[in-house]
Amino acid sequence: MKQSKHPPYQDILFVDSSTGEKFVIGSTMQPTETAEHEGKTYPTVRLAVSSASHPFFTGSEKFIDSEGRVSRFAKRYQKKREQEKRDQEQREKLEKEASLKKKKKS
Repeated sequence: MKQSKHPPYQDILFVDSSTGEKFVIGSTMQPTETAEHEGKTYPTVRLAVSSASHPFFTGSEKFIDSEGRVSRFAKRYQKKREQEKRDQEQREKLEKEASLKKKKKS
């Protein structure tokens, strides 16, 4: 192996940001962040999902949303549903008023 061609192989600490689970694996990644684990300092990579938090491996049905995507989606469409509900109530109110006017004319 030529030294100048290949990145150095080293132990990297991977941290699952949703569960806090930590594990060390050898890799050629070059992270800038470091952290201490079991008395030794390792270059660190933060993961959004790992086997410690993925529903397939944990057996749970609910996905742990570490970045808030699901909550943003729910909030956005909740506003839309509320607006549709207000529009429906307004239409019903107008229809009721129109039917009352027809009854008064008759």
